[in-house]
Amino acid sequence: MNIEPQIVVGLTELRKLSDFIRYKYNFDFSHYAVASFQRRIMRVMEIHKLNTIDDLIKKLAASVTFYDDFLKEITVNTTEMFRDPSLWRALRENILPELKNKTTIRIWHAGCSSGEEIYSMAILLKEAGFNGNVKIWATDINSNVIETAKEGKYPIRNMELNEANYSRFEGVATLKNYYIEKDGFAFMDKNLLNNVTFKIHNLANKEVFCKFDLIMCRNVLIYFDKVLQDDVFKLFHESLNRHAYFVIGSKESMIWSSISNKFKLINDREKIYQALI
Repeated sequence: MNIEPQIVVGLTELRKLSDFIRYKYNFDFSHYAVASFQRRIMRVMEIHKLNTIDDLIKKLAASVTFYDDFLKEITVNTTEMFRDPSLWRALRENILPELKNKTTIRIWHAGCSSGEEIYSMAILLKEAGFNGNVKIWATDINSNVIETAKEGKYPIRNMELNEANYSRFEGVATLKNYYIEKDGFAFMDKNLLNNVTFKIHNLANKEVFCKFDLIMCRNVLIYFDKVLQDDVFKLFHESLNRHAYFVIGSKESMIWSSISNKFKLINDREKIYQALI
């Protein structure tokens, strides 16, 4: 019985690949977390039956279409609605009341992935009585997941977990109020996207495009090394109004950041910060 050897990609090969992509496509992977980047590269090579980094580089050099598919595979993330329900309760009970009297509220979901968090926020705002004065920007580097978010079509098997999260969030209704089931899929109510703008955005480019009252960037920074994380923290600080709020993932922290003194930790468990300056 012949067993194919597992593909192994070392640090030198990762550096070679990163250098090529930066030169050819002007995209910098050099500050992505090594372990995560390494796993995803090996997955791409296995899918496309490529044995070496040189094989991968040749294929990337020969086809822009393959590069687009490669980028989407490397940057894809999965999520769920009302992930960490206690966070959504904290937003409802402690943060939204502080924003309620603003004429216009701007919210940025950075790294919105396939959109479950966008629909969660829209439902939260609807149930809290917010109307047309909220503007939401949903951004991601991956155009595929942006399209999934716009479509709002999810396998019905995913909804059991989403509904359990909504129940633990203690919503006022039932999640079934916000989608219809058809042909094995849940189709989210498109009215939830009335105030949402979708945008392709690369956090590594450090582009400030608006000032926000709340930024959500959860479980994205863990894919970056400390240098890029710090640069992204600076981007978010520049993008926040004074006394605005910033939320990161439960396993993420900015205590070590060079600008941590410009934020106040509001809720340690839920990783909610407030901009001081």
